Amino acid sequence: MSLPFASRTDEAGRVGEPALVAGIELVGEFEDSGYREPPHLVCRPDGQIVRLPPLLYQVVRALDDRHHQDCEREPVMVRVAAELSRETGRQFTEEHVAFLVDKKLAPLGVTTHSDGSPPPPLVRSDPFLAFRFRLAVVPEHVTWFLSGLFAWLFRPLVAAGALGAFVGCEAWLWATQDTGAALQSVLFSPANVLLVVFLAIASCAFHELGHGAACRYGGVRPGAMGCGIYLVWPAFYTDITNSYRLGRAGRIRTDLGGVYFNALFALALIAVYGATGFQPLLVAIFCVHLEMIQQLLPTLRFDGYYIVADLIGIPDLFKYIGPILQRFLLRRPQDERLRALKRRPQIVVAVWVMFLIPVLLLQLGMVLVHLPQLLRADWQKINFLMENATATGNPVLGVTSACLQSLLLVLPIAGLVLALVPVVRGLVRLAWRSARR
Repeated sequence: MSLPFASRTDEAGRVGEPALVAGIELVGEFEDSGYREPPHLVCRPDGQIVRLPPLLYQVVRALDDRHHQDCEREPVMVRVAAELSRETGRQFTEEHVAFLVDKKLAPLGVTTHSDGSPPPPLVRSDPFLAFRFRLAVVPEHVTWFLSGLFAWLFRPLVAAGALGAFVGCEAWLWATQDTGAALQSVLFSPANVLLVVFLAIASCAFHELGHGAACRYGGVRPGAMGCGIYLVWPAFYTDITNSYRLGRAGRIRTDLGGVYFNALFALALIAVYGATGFQPLLVAIFCVHLEMIQQLLPTLRFDGYYIVADLIGIPDLFKYIGPILQRFLLRRPQDERLRALKRRPQIVVAVWVMFLIPVLLLQLGMVLVHLPQLLRADWQKINFLMENATATGNPVLGVTSACLQSLLLVLPIAGLVLALVPVVRGLVRLAWRSARR
């Protein structure tokens, strides 16, 4: 993808000083990081966060003409070299700055080359098991407004009261109500099925608003909200890149904001159910609980994964799978990426990897062993749904409900297989490389 670059031309028409990529944003030091040398962060126009060592961040900050009113009166390379020399106590020349720009920053898409020419087009990297095919639906300024309506819910006394009420209502609900009977009544009513699906989708959307509200409560600006595909599941997202400006507590609050709002949504449904006794609401509440449990799993890129990552200050845990396996299973020398981590985060990452791999392999094994039975049962259920789709009083609702239930039967198996196949492929490649050495 080509990125927009800005450059200035002198009076002779020669390309002059390098300029930052249009729209680059300086984020600052990554607080409470798990790295031995805390990195500094910049955000590219494509939304990609780039981690830089302190020296390169100083170069980027010095190159940012917005912070220098006298930049036109002094060549930028001279100015940057002088600033670096003054801030670091080491002597820098224009050639040193040009080397850092050309060899370190330009390849990352942060600056042009020192002669003003753009680097080769950059391709946005897609992390392992990442969210794909994003489509922004709610623009940033609307997200800012909506999150402001709910940010007060993160005040300590309000949050404590809401969570206390949620726990009390949960105890009453599961001790006295029959969810199984409610589920049976919903499955045979297409209108109720569609209502439950609608409420589940509304809960997912409110979940994302929780992340945005947590960002605003922490004092940073949430980005756009939208939808996309995670593995094979349609999903919502909120751009909370700015949460990296927060410390550990603020980032974890942002991670938990979605599940917290799920709890508030369930609390509202429980209140309505208590007032009306409408049984489909019990099934909707159950679906919200399933979403909360799923989000807290630390395996795939759900909220639980980001909670672990923010607890130890390591943004992308998946990229350490290979180094950890080589280190602890193959007894190879420690990878440079592992040496860059502090000791405690390194231990936590190792434990996470050693937990993750068996769990994913176990899930894959169970899917493969039971796949024929699962496919057979799903096929029978889908046939039953389609055969009885028009048996209800409203054929349109019946067919719509049957299609939705069929999709919900197929997606979990397809998604799990798609999630686990890359892991197995990576392990096979790792074993193959090891066998060839």
